[in-house]
Amino acid sequence: MLSQRTIITAILLLLVNQLIAQTTIKGTVTDQNGTSIPGANVYIENTFDGTNSKPDGSFEFKTTETGAQQLIASFIGFEPFKKTIDIKGDVLTIEIVLKESINKLDGVTITAGAYDASDERATVLKPLDIVTTASAAGDIMGALNTLPGTTTVGESGRLFVRGGEGYETKVFIDGLEVRNAFNSTVPNVPTRGRFSPFLFKGTNFSTGGYSAEYGQALSSVLILNSFDIADEDKTEISVMSVGADISHTELFNENKTSVSGKVQYTDLRPYQEVISQNFDWKTAPHSAIGEIVFRQKFNKDGLLKVYTNFDNSYMALRQPNVNKGGDKDTVGLDNKYRYINASYKDILHKKWSVRGGVTYTYNRDKFDLNQDNYTATEDGLHIKLAFNWDASDKVSVNFGSEQYTKKFKQVYAGSEAESGSMNFHDDLSVGFMEVDYFASNKLVFRAGLRSTYSSLLREYYNAPRFAASYKVSEFGQFSFAHGQFYQQAQNNYSVVNNSLTPEMATHWVLNYQRIKANRILRIEAFKKDYDDLVTYNTPNDFNPNNYANAGSGYAQGIDVFWRDGDTFKETDYWVSYSYTDAERMYLNYPEKGVPNYLAKHNFSFVIKHFVQPLRTQFGATYSYASERMFHNPNKPGFMNDSSPFYSDLSLNAAVLIKQNIILYMSSSNVLGRNNVFGYEFADQANGNGVYESQEIIQSAKRFVFFGLFITLTKDGTENQLDNL
Repeated sequence: MLSQRTIITAILLLLVNQLIAQTTIKGTVTDQNGTSIPGANVYIENTFDGTNSKPDGSFEFKTTETGAQQLIASFIGFEPFKKTIDIKGDVLTIEIVLKESINKLDGVTITAGAYDASDERATVLKPLDIVTTASAAGDIMGALNTLPGTTTVGESGRLFVRGGEGYETKVFIDGLEVRNAFNSTVPNVPTRGRFSPFLFKGTNFSTGGYSAEYGQALSSVLILNSFDIADEDKTEISVMSVGADISHTELFNENKTSVSGKVQYTDLRPYQEVISQNFDWKTAPHSAIGEIVFRQKFNKDGLLKVYTNFDNSYMALRQPNVNKGGDKDTVGLDNKYRYINASYKDILHKKWSVRGGVTYTYNRDKFDLNQDNYTATEDGLHIKLAFNWDASDKVSVNFGSEQYTKKFKQVYAGSEAESGSMNFHDDLSVGFMEVDYFASNKLVFRAGLRSTYSSLLREYYNAPRFAASYKVSEFGQFSFAHGQFYQQAQNNYSVVNNSLTPEMATHWVLNYQRIKANRILRIEAFKKDYDDLVTYNTPNDFNPNNYANAGSGYAQGIDVFWRDGDTFKETDYWVSYSYTDAERMYLNYPEKGVPNYLAKHNFSFVIKHFVQPLRTQFGATYSYASERMFHNPNKPGFMNDSSPFYSDLSLNAAVLIKQNIILYMSSSNVLGRNNVFGYEFADQANGNGVYESQEIIQSAKRFVFFGLFITLTKDGTENQLDNL
């Protein structure tokens, strides 16, 4: 038997050996800036040996492990720290530096120049806003004209952004180009966007400094993202004061396939018999539109979407001619438009995704001026393939290639046996690459390059882009963007002189944005420099020697946007203001001057309020634009006179009559202001040495719209309130 003394001695020796074998591991835990991290978990893998760092970041614990071991440190918001250590001796000191983990969903994003409208994250606008804005009358472009950076040009209806011309804004659907995105029209008659807002789940409207993925736009891009697979079978019927439409959506293949079709007929002739018009219409605008949308889901993430649009329209009116003492010219326009967009997107791997597609556009405008006629035909093709690669938590790469093909032909037939035709064909080959570097959850950089080769000019054009954002608080951030942007000369100029080079603009954008709950504040300063703008001697000059890229200009200013959906119950409103200072030398300007479409001050106030007892949403929009400059030949100097300011108060209401029936009403310019957009002057002075003039005015004092919208589904609860 072992004696009691022997047992006690053995236990004491064992305890001593254990104490001798222990090693103290200590050190500090800091971030990359040297700031202490308290509460970090520090331990040896597959053991219970470890501790948490103290308030000063220090830690200390003991272990009986020896040899090579894996030391791990972790803390929320940082990447795990792992290091193989060799445990021997009494004390081992380790300095641990944790790197911040990158959360691309909750971290900083590039916002310079960009106005998102999406349900996927907090944004400045929502898809619903596109069609509930009173002044928009269901037009995407009309809703965007309530955002800062835009100028209301009532005789055009196009998007004029930050001192740029209407043609400087380009539209894309699912990343693919849309040519002739606005309905064709004649001079001084405003147009609208061709596409229904009901097609799209979100938009991105960039007023400058946009991604290298997009080009052929000097000022702005509007990116429309269409809906994916439909949710259910349904039929929608609309009966309106200007026409009617019917659409149906059917699901197949276990809801992996959907097909939608729509026919629409619009005719303003009955409407104009009731509402007094300022224009002398011979035949009021009318059109027939057909749409087919096919969507097919493949495997888990693959999605094919095919959208087709067929549009035929016609109008004719009698316009006073100031050169004929007010006698009227008869102007007619017959337009045929065809557009096909096929896009595909998929996730190839957890770090790779692909998207791309092809579009085809056909647009034919046949203009009649008294006995003369002019026909312009454009065929366009756009093919695109792009990839996204999440190279690491910190680096994302977006790259791809595009091919644009354009054929343009114009034919003129005169009443005095004068006739002729001109055409050109241009292929653009494009490559682009853009890298996002997430330095932290507060700082991101973006660098990109877009390179374009023109087969017509046989030249390359490189457009570098750069952007960065810094998150200064949980809700606020600064963004900066800079880049060069090219756009081919307009068709009616290139067809005369095929050697015209692209026009160019350089953008600088600085932005602050704060989003908290349903309140948004944006303040943005910008500057643009223009070079190589097209100039010519006189309008409708067909001598190629009189066209050149001799123009230049600038635009600079500040935009302010505030939106509040929290302060007042059931009420949402926003306020936008823009100041723009711009001058340019282009077209047949004899010297640099303020362009005649620019209003230096633009202001919009939009409010929407839902009254539950009445089951009605009321809306109002007030828009103001300061005077616009124009050249008055009866005064000395150039661009020496100004038109009156523009003012419009629009109202609307949507009444839920039944769960699936909505009555919608709207009116523009309810106060009946006679807005004058400018003046046209005679080419020659009269016998008294005075150049006669006439006002450029709106087509009617106001536009009144009524519509009944009916939705038919299996359960009878669906309606179009989210669309109105």
